[in-house]
Amino acid sequence: MAPQATDDDKPWQSVVAPAPSPGRVLAPTWPDTVLSVLADDQRQEPSVDRTDGPRRRATIHDVAKLAGVSRQTVSRAVNDQGEIDPGTKERVLEAARLLDYRPSRFARGLVRKGTVTAGLVIPDLMNPFFPEVAAGVLEAAEQRGWQVVVWDSRIDEARERDALDVLSHQADAVVGYFKSPDDVLAQHLGGVPLVLLERGPQQTRFAAVGIDAAAGLEQGMAHLVAAGHRRIGMLDGVYGPGLRREAFLKEARRHDLPVDDNWIALCDDHSVAGGEAGMERLLDERTEITAVFGFNDLLAIGAMRAARRRGRRVPDDLAVLGFDGLSLGELVDPALTTLHIDKRRLGRLAVEQVARLRAGEDPMSGADAWIIPELVVRASA
Repeated sequence: MAPQATDDDKPWQSVVAPAPSPGRVLAPTWPDTVLSVLADDQRQEPSVDRTDGPRRRATIHDVAKLAGVSRQTVSRAVNDQGEIDPGTKERVLEAARLLDYRPSRFARGLVRKGTVTAGLVIPDLMNPFFPEVAAGVLEAAEQRGWQVVVWDSRIDEARERDALDVLSHQADAVVGYFKSPDDVLAQHLGGVPLVLLERGPQQTRFAAVGIDAAAGLEQGMAHLVAAGHRRIGMLDGVYGPGLRREAFLKEARRHDLPVDDNWIALCDDHSVAGGEAGMERLLDERTEITAVFGFNDLLAIGAMRAARRRGRRVPDDLAVLGFDGLSLGELVDPALTTLHIDKRRLGRLAVEQVARLRAGEDPMSGADAWIIPELVVRASA
């Protein structure tokens, strides 16, 4: 019986790859079948195409096919491990370059047991909410001996995609805030595990840690209604309807309030200045307003400043409710009533999700993956 051929001895299989760069000569060990593929498709981008959707990232299997070797040989070549023929190694590395193959640091970390690097994408480091979330991530990561690379996306979807393009090379997993939909994120991840912040597990196919805005607004709106308020407005951001706005309107309907989208003022940014400008417009358009809910504490503090400037006393003439529970809310006068989020726990849960993914376990879901805001009553409402 003839000896069974190994993967390294099998005939070459053609995989579409891009043409070599001008002036670059392929190693002489490349067979004619591969060279013909390269010549036939000059415009192919360095990745593997799918006929039923967007391009997928090249895998170790694709490199093995193009180089005509086994997956184990590819692994040894790209990780510079074990004994391997120099010509074979050169062929494998050239195949990896042509296919833009990027070995997952996540997968390599599982093998090497080296230091884990997590990427953290934050939308606005000037907003005091996000450094507290980052502190939770850093604390939990440090306890595990992990490193964290922080990226400020500045609430820009293009910068989000740039972050994923970079971190897919540098990190074993990515945690963060993203506006882009799942399919866009998947195109830029390159197979690196992702944990989304402030998206409920049922709202994404990725691992996530959500904030239960509905549970928070149920408490907050009930508190305002119990105090006699029925004409309640909202200060929201300009980044599109979100869960907090949906929860606000749902609670307004639940309490049969004469409130709809016309009672919502959009603020140019989630800052104190943005809240001031939004509250000025709301006071002009809805003079009968007696209470306002701010998308976050910064907007709510801005609302108090605008109300004071217009001669409205807080809380006698205008009750103000925030969301986030920033320490800053305790320092303003009057102190801000808010829906407090345990921001550090949010960060710690995100790290726990990464740890589960690395261990091959299912991520947390249901109540375990949600943060429920807690109503903290102070002087403003």
